[in-house]
Amino acid sequence: MRLFRRKTTAADPPDPRTPWPEQHVPADPEAAAEAFWQGWFDLLPMISAALGEGEPHRVEYELCQLVEALHPRLHFSLERGRQAIYALVVTGQEDPELRPFTDAWRAAAPPDDAIWEYHDSVPPVPDPTEVTVNLGEHRIALADVRVVAQVDDQEQVVDVAVFHPRFGDLDDGARQTMTFLPLDATLGERLAAERLRRVETAATEPAGAITLLEFRELVRGLGGDHAENVGAAD
Repeated sequence: MRLFRRKTTAADPPDPRTPWPEQHVPADPEAAAEAFWQGWFDLLPMISAALGEGEPHRVEYELCQLVEALHPRLHFSLERGRQAIYALVVTGQEDPELRPFTDAWRAAAPPDDAIWEYHDSVPPVPDPTEVTVNLGEHRIALADVRVVAQVDDQEQVVDVAVFHPRFGDLDDGARQTMTFLPLDATLGERLAAERLRRVETAATEPAGAITLLEFRELVRGLGGDHAENVGAAD
């Protein structure tokens, strides 16, 4: 289950000549975070009811407003939790200008419990090879993804080419999605942003290609990342 933040729209499309209204950015990230969590707890009965009935769209508008008040460029999703039942993810997509807001949000968050866990970046899935992605009429199994990785030992970053045997069946947009999505699912948003440099789509399976799980171990082994992130795969 995923509910991405999107901007609300008016009933009639705006005149394209009309400047987009300036969006308010809070001056104090900590105060904005405290206001977010107060609003979250006020909405929680409504959120729980909507999720329990399988209708997350019922609270989409309220959650969009809540996240936008924290910072208008943040995104959010509701996920299945790894340890809890649900997970709330609020992310700045590794934009350094947004990090003070996500840091303050995470610092003010309540402790994870059996129902909710909270993440300030999209976490890796426990086993990406068990994931199948639906793209229109296509079902793409991440177990069939192969990557070839070239490590820059000096910079401690990786250049990657991604291959899937179904790439030939996809249009350009879907191929681009399926180039980056397996990497984010495997590493998580933060580690992917830190360690991946160039990412390319491979038309044919490159020599020396490895699986996504082998790729995860390789990247986590750079600069001590394995020790820091081993819990994320549990």
